[in-house]
Amino acid sequence: MGLFGHPGRWEGVIACPLTPYDAAGDVDGERYAQQVEFLIASGVPALCAPMHVGESLNLSFAERELLATLTVRAARGRVPVVVHVSCPGTGHTVRLARHAQSAGADAVIATASYHWDLGEEATARHFEALVTAVDVPVIGYSPPPTAGTPLPAELITRLARRHGNFLGLKEASNHMATFGAATRAAGAARPDFSVLGGIEYLLPQRSLGGAGAFSICAPVAPRLVMALWQAARDSDQQRARELQARMTRLLALLVPYYPAGVKAAAAIMGRAMGDVRLPLTPLTAAQTHHLAAALEQEGITASEPHGWDAAANGTPGHLPAAGTARTDAQHGEGLGP
Repeated sequence: MGLFGHPGRWEGVIACPLTPYDAAGDVDGERYAQQVEFLIASGVPALCAPMHVGESLNLSFAERELLATLTVRAARGRVPVVVHVSCPGTGHTVRLARHAQSAGADAVIATASYHWDLGEEATARHFEALVTAVDVPVIGYSPPPTAGTPLPAELITRLARRHGNFLGLKEASNHMATFGAATRAAGAARPDFSVLGGIEYLLPQRSLGGAGAFSICAPVAPRLVMALWQAARDSDQQRARELQARMTRLLALLVPYYPAGVKAAAAIMGRAMGDVRLPLTPLTAAQTHHLAAALEQEGITASEPHGWDAAANGTPGHLPAAGTARTDAQHGEGLGP
Protein backbone atom coordinates (compact mmCIF):
# COMPACT_ATOMS: atom_id res chain seq x y z
CA MET A 1 0.00 0.00 0.00
CA GLY A 2 1.29 3.41 -0.95
CA LEU A 3 1.20 6.77 0.75
CA PHE A 4 -1.96 7.42 2.83
CA GLY A 5 -3.04 3.80 2.30
CA HIS A 6 -3.52 4.27 -1.43
CA PRO A 7 -3.56 0.95 -3.33
CA GLY A 8 -0.93 2.33 -5.73
CA ARG A 9 1.07 5.51 -5.52
CA TRP A 10 -0.82 8.49 -4.09
CA GLU A 11 -1.20 11.45 -6.48
CA GLY A 12 -2.21 15.06 -5.89
CA VAL A 13 -1.11 18.33 -4.35
CA ILE A 14 -0.23 18.76 -0.69
CA ALA A 15 -1.06 22.27 0.50
CA CYS A 16 1.26 23.91 3.04
CA PRO A 17 -0.56 26.27 5.44
CA LEU A 18 1.02 29.47 6.72
CA THR A 19 1.53 30.03 10.44
CA PRO A 20 -0.69 32.88 11.73
CA TYR A 21 0.35 34.99 14.70
CA ASP A 22 -1.83 37.05 17.00
CA ALA A 23 -1.12 40.59 18.21
CA ALA A 24 1.26 39.25 20.85
CA GLY A 25 3.24 37.28 18.28
CA ASP A 26 1.99 33.88 19.45
CA VAL A 27 0.55 31.17 17.20
CA ASP A 28 -3.11 32.01 16.55
CA GLY A 29 -4.86 28.67 16.78
CA GLU A 30 -8.31 29.99 15.84
CA ARG A 31 -7.04 31.67 12.67
CA TYR A 32 -5.00 28.58 11.83
CA ALA A 33 -8.10 26.36 12.02
CA GLN A 34 -9.90 28.87 9.78
CA GLN A 35 -7.11 28.54 7.23
CA VAL A 36 -7.26 24.74 7.30
CA GLU A 37 -11.02 24.92 6.75
CA PHE A 38 -10.50 27.30 3.81
CA LEU A 39 -7.94 25.02 2.16
CA ILE A 40 -10.07 21.90 2.54
CA ALA A 41 -13.13 23.74 1.22
CA SER A 42 -10.99 24.81 -1.75
CA GLY A 43 -10.50 21.15 -2.67
CA VAL A 44 -6.90 20.46 -1.69
CA PRO A 45 -6.49 16.71 -1.18
CA ALA A 46 -3.83 16.81 1.57
CA LEU A 47 -2.08 19.18 4.00
CA CYS A 48 1.46 19.48 5.33
CA ALA A 49 2.44 21.64 8.31
CA PRO A 50 4.50 23.40 9.36
CA MET A 51 6.70 23.52 6.26
CA HIS A 52 9.28 26.23 5.61
CA VAL A 53 6.59 28.45 4.09
CA GLY A 54 4.93 28.06 7.51
CA GLU A 55 8.15 29.31 9.16
CA SER A 56 9.03 25.98 10.74
CA LEU A 57 12.59 27.15 11.41
CA ASN A 58 11.27 30.03 13.55
CA LEU A 59 9.00 27.89 15.71
CA SER A 60 9.77 26.28 19.07
CA PHE A 61 9.36 22.53 19.60
CA ALA A 62 6.17 23.26 21.55
CA GLU A 63 4.79 25.38 18.70
CA ARG A 64 5.61 22.76 16.09
CA GLU A 65 3.87 20.12 18.17
CA LEU A 66 0.92 22.47 18.66
CA LEU A 67 0.58 23.02 14.91
CA ALA A 68 0.73 19.27 14.27
CA THR A 69 -2.11 18.76 16.73
CA LEU A 70 -4.11 21.71 15.40
CA THR A 71 -3.82 20.51 11.81
CA VAL A 72 -5.02 17.00 12.61
CA ARG A 73 -7.83 18.36 14.78
CA ALA A 74 -9.00 20.90 12.17
CA ALA A 75 -8.78 18.42 9.28
CA ARG A 76 -11.03 15.96 11.13
CA GLY A 77 -10.01 13.08 8.89
CA ARG A 78 -11.29 14.75 5.73
CA VAL A 79 -7.85 14.91 4.11
CA PRO A 80 -4.51 13.31 5.02
CA VAL A 81 -2.17 15.36 7.20
CA VAL A 82 1.61 15.30 6.83
CA VAL A 83 3.75 16.81 9.59
CA HIS A 84 7.14 18.34 8.84
CA VAL A 85 9.69 17.13 11.40
CA SER A 86 13.07 18.23 9.98
CA CYS A 87 15.64 19.21 12.61
CA PRO A 88 19.46 19.39 12.67
CA GLY A 89 19.63 16.52 15.14
CA THR A 90 18.29 13.04 14.41
CA GLY A 91 16.98 12.69 17.96
CA HIS A 92 14.98 15.91 17.63
CA THR A 93 13.56 14.74 14.30
CA VAL A 94 12.49 11.44 15.86
CA ARG A 95 10.90 13.27 18.81
CA LEU A 96 8.75 15.41 16.52
CA ALA A 97 7.86 12.41 14.37
CA ARG A 98 6.70 10.37 17.35
CA HIS A 99 4.60 13.27 18.56
CA ALA A 100 3.07 13.67 15.08
CA GLN A 101 2.15 9.99 15.03
CA SER A 102 0.58 10.20 18.49
CA ALA A 103 -1.37 13.31 17.40
CA GLY A 104 -2.90 11.34 14.52
CA ALA A 105 -0.82 12.50 11.54
CA ASP A 106 -1.04 10.34 8.42
CA ALA A 107 2.66 10.77 7.52
CA VAL A 108 5.78 12.75 8.37
CA ILE A 109 8.32 14.46 6.13
CA ALA A 110 11.96 15.25 6.87
CA THR A 111 15.15 16.42 5.24
CA ALA A 112 18.60 15.16 6.05
CA SER A 113 20.22 17.02 8.94
CA TYR A 114 20.81 20.70 8.25
CA HIS A 115 24.31 22.19 7.92
CA TRP A 116 26.41 19.05 8.35
CA ASP A 117 28.11 17.59 5.27
CA LEU A 118 27.12 14.04 6.14
CA GLY A 119 27.71 11.89 3.08
CA GLU A 120 25.39 9.14 1.92
CA GLU A 121 25.99 6.63 4.72
CA ALA A 122 25.32 9.06 7.57
CA THR A 123 22.30 10.43 5.71
CA ALA A 124 21.00 6.88 5.34
CA ARG A 125 21.43 6.26 9.06
CA HIS A 126 19.52 9.48 9.83
CA PHE A 127 16.56 8.32 7.74
CA GLU A 128 16.73 4.74 8.98
CA ALA A 129 16.48 6.04 12.56
CA LEU A 130 13.39 7.99 11.53
CA VAL A 131 11.57 5.29 9.57
CA THR A 132 12.14 2.70 12.30
CA ALA A 133 10.94 5.08 15.05
CA VAL A 134 7.42 5.47 13.67
CA ASP A 135 4.81 3.34 11.95
CA VAL A 136 3.30 6.09 9.80
CA PRO A 137 4.65 6.67 6.27
CA VAL A 138 7.79 8.77 5.92
CA ILE A 139 8.40 11.17 3.04
CA GLY A 140 11.99 12.13 2.35
CA TYR A 141 12.67 15.77 1.54
CA SER A 142 15.45 16.48 -0.95
CA PRO A 143 16.09 20.26 -0.94
CA PRO A 144 18.08 22.39 -3.37
CA PRO A 145 21.82 22.07 -2.69
CA THR A 146 21.90 25.63 -1.34
CA ALA A 147 19.35 24.75 1.35
CA GLY A 148 20.53 21.38 2.63
CA THR A 149 21.67 17.89 1.68
CA PRO A 150 19.98 16.51 -1.46
CA LEU A 151 19.00 12.83 -1.43
CA PRO A 152 20.72 10.94 -4.27
CA ALA A 153 18.73 8.50 -6.37
CA GLU A 154 20.74 5.56 -4.99
CA LEU A 155 19.73 6.41 -1.43
CA ILE A 156 16.06 6.78 -2.40
CA THR A 157 16.16 3.31 -3.94
CA ARG A 158 17.91 1.83 -0.91
CA LEU A 159 15.45 3.27 1.60
CA ALA A 160 12.37 2.42 -0.48
CA ARG A 161 13.43 -1.21 -0.85
CA ARG A 162 14.41 -1.73 2.78
CA HIS A 163 11.65 0.14 4.61
CA GLY A 164 7.98 -0.43 3.90
CA ASN A 165 6.95 2.94 5.35
CA PHE A 166 9.38 5.02 3.25
CA LEU A 167 6.72 5.85 0.69
CA GLY A 168 7.37 9.29 -0.76
CA LEU A 169 9.84 11.97 -1.75
CA LYS A 170 9.59 15.74 -1.99
CA GLU A 171 12.15 16.51 -4.71
CA ALA A 172 12.59 20.28 -4.39
CA SER A 173 15.64 20.99 -6.54
CA ASN A 174 13.45 22.43 -9.35
CA HIS A 175 16.01 20.79 -11.66
CA MET A 176 14.17 18.56 -14.08
CA ALA A 177 17.05 16.14 -14.73
CA THR A 178 17.33 15.56 -10.98
CA PHE A 179 13.57 15.18 -10.66
CA GLY A 180 13.48 12.66 -13.50
CA ALA A 181 16.28 10.64 -11.93
CA ALA A 182 14.31 10.50 -8.67
CA THR A 183 11.11 9.30 -10.36
CA ARG A 184 13.03 6.60 -12.25
CA ALA A 185 14.79 5.41 -9.11
CA ALA A 186 11.60 5.35 -7.09
CA GLY A 187 9.63 3.58 -9.82
CA ALA A 188 12.29 0.90 -10.10
CA ALA A 189 12.26 0.38 -6.33
CA ARG A 190 8.48 0.12 -5.87
CA PRO A 191 5.44 1.17 -7.95
CA ASP A 192 3.55 2.61 -4.96
CA PHE A 193 6.20 5.27 -4.20
CA SER A 194 5.10 8.91 -4.74
CA VAL A 195 7.63 11.51 -5.94
CA LEU A 196 6.29 15.04 -5.56
CA GLY A 197 7.73 18.38 -6.61
CA GLY A 198 8.75 21.02 -4.11
CA ILE A 199 6.52 23.70 -5.64
CA GLU A 200 3.93 23.89 -8.39
CA TYR A 201 5.81 23.21 -11.63
CA LEU A 202 3.20 20.52 -12.12
CA LEU A 203 3.25 20.19 -15.90
CA PRO A 204 6.96 19.36 -16.30
CA GLN A 205 6.95 17.33 -13.09
CA ARG A 206 4.01 15.27 -14.31
CA SER A 207 5.62 14.69 -17.70
CA LEU A 208 8.63 13.20 -15.90
CA GLY A 209 6.55 10.77 -13.89
CA GLY A 210 5.82 12.93 -10.86
CA ALA A 211 2.86 12.17 -8.62
CA GLY A 212 2.09 15.83 -7.90
CA ALA A 213 3.63 18.59 -5.80
CA PHE A 214 3.68 20.35 -2.50
CA SER A 215 1.88 23.69 -2.78
CA ILE A 216 3.05 27.00 -1.35
CA CYS A 217 0.51 28.92 -3.45
CA ALA A 218 -2.67 27.28 -2.15
CA PRO A 219 -3.09 29.80 0.71
CA VAL A 220 -3.10 32.54 -1.96
CA ALA A 221 -4.60 31.04 -5.14
CA PRO A 222 -6.16 27.63 -4.45
CA ARG A 223 -8.33 27.68 -7.59
CA LEU A 224 -5.30 28.08 -9.84
CA VAL A 225 -3.44 25.35 -7.96
CA MET A 226 -6.28 22.86 -8.28
CA ALA A 227 -7.07 23.73 -11.90
CA LEU A 228 -3.42 23.24 -12.89
CA TRP A 229 -3.23 19.92 -11.06
CA GLN A 230 -6.40 18.64 -12.71
CA ALA A 231 -5.23 19.66 -16.19
CA ALA A 232 -1.80 18.08 -15.68
CA ARG A 233 -3.33 14.92 -14.20
CA ASP A 234 -5.80 14.59 -17.08
CA SER A 235 -3.12 15.26 -19.74
CA ASP A 236 -5.04 18.29 -21.00
CA GLN A 237 -1.88 19.70 -22.54
CA GLN A 238 -3.16 22.98 -23.93
CA ARG A 239 -4.96 23.98 -20.74
CA ALA A 240 -2.09 22.74 -18.58
CA ARG A 241 0.41 24.85 -20.52
CA GLU A 242 -1.74 27.95 -20.11
CA LEU A 243 -2.24 27.35 -16.39
CA GLN A 244 1.41 26.46 -15.82
CA ALA A 245 2.42 29.76 -17.41
CA ARG A 246 0.12 31.60 -15.00
CA MET A 247 1.46 29.59 -12.07
CA THR A 248 5.04 30.28 -13.06
CA ARG A 249 4.33 34.01 -13.13
CA LEU A 250 2.66 33.78 -9.70
CA LEU A 251 5.65 31.92 -8.27
CA ALA A 252 7.93 34.63 -9.64
CA LEU A 253 5.92 37.13 -7.58
CA LEU A 254 5.82 35.10 -4.36
CA VAL A 255 9.24 33.48 -4.11
CA PRO A 256 11.28 36.70 -3.65
CA TYR A 257 11.53 37.31 0.14
CA TYR A 258 10.00 33.86 0.67
CA PRO A 259 8.02 33.21 2.78
CA ALA A 260 7.15 36.86 3.54
CA GLY A 261 5.90 37.34 -0.04
CA VAL A 262 3.44 34.46 0.33
CA LYS A 263 2.15 35.82 3.62
CA ALA A 264 1.77 39.31 2.15
CA ALA A 265 -0.14 37.93 -0.84
CA ALA A 266 -2.50 36.00 1.45
CA ALA A 267 -3.20 39.23 3.33
CA ILE A 268 -3.91 41.04 0.04
CA MET A 269 -6.44 38.30 -0.68
CA GLY A 270 -8.24 39.07 2.58
CA ARG A 271 -6.63 36.32 4.63
CA ALA A 272 -4.16 38.19 6.87
CA MET A 273 -2.14 36.06 9.26
CA GLY A 274 0.27 38.52 10.83
CA ASP A 275 3.85 39.36 9.98
CA VAL A 276 6.68 36.86 9.65
CA ARG A 277 9.05 36.38 12.59
CA LEU A 278 12.64 37.53 12.73
CA PRO A 279 15.09 36.94 11.19
CA LEU A 280 12.53 37.11 8.35
CA THR A 281 11.17 40.60 7.71
CA PRO A 282 7.86 41.64 6.15
CA LEU A 283 7.58 43.37 2.82
CA THR A 284 7.71 47.15 2.93
CA ALA A 285 4.49 49.04 2.29
CA ALA A 286 5.75 49.95 -1.18
CA GLN A 287 6.60 46.33 -1.98
CA THR A 288 3.17 45.23 -0.76
CA HIS A 289 1.56 47.78 -3.07
CA HIS A 290 3.64 46.53 -6.01
CA LEU A 291 2.70 42.93 -5.20
CA ALA A 292 -0.99 43.80 -5.01
CA ALA A 293 -0.80 45.53 -8.38
CA ALA A 294 0.94 42.52 -9.90
CA LEU A 295 -1.64 40.10 -8.47
CA GLU A 296 -4.37 42.23 -9.98
CA GLN A 297 -2.61 42.36 -13.34
CA GLU A 298 -2.28 38.56 -13.34
CA GLY A 299 -6.00 38.22 -12.60
CA ILE A 300 -5.44 36.58 -9.21
CA THR A 301 -7.47 39.07 -7.18
CA ALA A 302 -10.41 38.73 -9.57
CA SER A 303 -10.38 34.96 -10.02
CA GLU A 304 -9.58 33.76 -6.50
CA PRO A 305 -11.77 34.05 -3.39
CA HIS A 306 -11.37 37.15 -1.24
CA GLY A 307 -11.52 36.35 2.46
CA TRP A 308 -12.05 32.99 4.13
CA ASP A 309 -15.06 31.76 2.17
CA ALA A 310 -13.68 29.39 -0.49
CA ALA A 311 -16.76 30.04 -2.64
CA ALA A 312 -16.45 33.84 -2.50
CA ASN A 313 -15.80 36.09 -5.47
CA GLY A 314 -12.59 38.02 -6.00
CA THR A 315 -12.18 41.78 -5.68
CA PRO A 316 -10.71 43.32 -8.84
CA GLY A 317 -9.40 46.86 -8.53
CA HIS A 318 -8.66 46.76 -4.79
CA LEU A 319 -5.13 48.00 -4.05
CA PRO A 320 -3.61 49.10 -0.74
CA ALA A 321 -1.97 52.51 -0.72
CA ALA A 322 1.75 52.67 -1.37
CA GLY A 323 3.86 53.80 1.57
CA THR A 324 7.21 53.62 3.28
CA ALA A 325 6.57 51.87 6.57
CA ARG A 326 10.08 50.45 6.18
CA THR A 327 12.82 51.85 4.03
CA ASP A 328 13.00 50.27 0.60
CA ALA A 329 16.77 50.05 1.01
CA GLN A 330 16.23 47.28 3.58
CA HIS A 331 15.00 44.92 0.86
CA GLY A 332 15.61 46.65 -2.44
CA GLU A 333 12.95 48.42 -4.46
CA GLY A 334 10.10 46.34 -5.83
CA LEU A 335 9.97 42.54 -5.87
CA GLY A 336 13.15 41.52 -7.67
CA PRO A 337 15.44 38.91 -6.17
